[in-house]
Amino acid sequence: MAWVKVRDIAYGRFRSPDLDVAEEFLTRFGMHRTERTATALYMRGTDPNHHIHVTEKGDPKFVGLAYYVDDEDDLKRLAKAPGASAVESIDEPGGGKRVRLNEPNGYQIEVVCGIAAVPEIPVKRQKLNSGEAPLSRAGELMRLPKGPAHVKRVGHGVLMTPRFRETVDWFRDTLGMICSDDVYADSKDNLIGSFNRCDRGDHYVDHHVFFCLRHEKTGLNHLSFEVPDFDDVCMGHDYLKKFGSYEHMWGIGRHVLGSQVYDYWADPWGRVHEHWADSDRLNLANGSNLVAVDEALVSQWGEKPPEKFINHASP
Repeated sequence: MAWVKVRDIAYGRFRSPDLDVAEEFLTRFGMHRTERTATALYMRGTDPNHHIHVTEKGDPKFVGLAYYVDDEDDLKRLAKAPGASAVESIDEPGGGKRVRLNEPNGYQIEVVCGIAAVPEIPVKRQKLNSGEAPLSRAGELMRLPKGPAHVKRVGHGVLMTPRFRETVDWFRDTLGMICSDDVYADSKDNLIGSFNRCDRGDHYVDHHVFFCLRHEKTGLNHLSFEVPDFDDVCMGHDYLKKFGSYEHMWGIGRHVLGSQVYDYWADPWGRVHEHWADSDRLNLANGSNLVAVDEALVSQWGEKPPEKFINHASP
């Protein structure tokens, strides 16, 4: 029995030496500044979450991930878990309450509730003349805006670690995540990857909120953000490409596990951020699968992942 069942990912937390450079990249990536202090930057998407990305000023580092629970009762229960902090008031923009823990690789996990909401940022989209609705935009010309993608929310984080089994068990036993797909190489008992989703019973959730990959390196492979649609992934790609100053890591393509249309970019300190659209959505009744690596970590269309991506880990 897990200590709590988190309901979604809340944000990722990083450190960067220059908050101006960090804000420039994240704005071009498609986020909006919620607040900025002398020591930290808080960025949001178009959904009403107060922030989905935190950058503290300091030497480059991936600090950790945060997840939502429903209420303070969940936090009080979690505070009794081994290594957990007491329930704390969050002394940062948006407020709220949290419990902090360290997962097996030493990264900070914040479990939060009560963070203030912000007004949704509306994004207008034209309809598509396709599929079963060939006249949805009858008489109207399609004209996509130029500029950054429209990041909606944070979707998932991916950790690389040699402590694979211990890490996956911790996220399941502590945060209540459940397996969507475990990935094996050679024999079915040789697990090398694990896609995990939130357990919200009959309620449908993203195919994965946490992916863990067994690797000799330890660190964040990427943090992922949802955008409205396929066009938005492509628009964001073209916009970031035009600056000539950001490293493109992989994409555009469509995953097998999760099915997202994806595109990956590194920030100025090498931390990889993903745009995606159109995830599979599952509930408890969908159960779990065991999938061979050569069927799992490939694309339905698009290029194979380059070595620089599949071996990437930001400490």
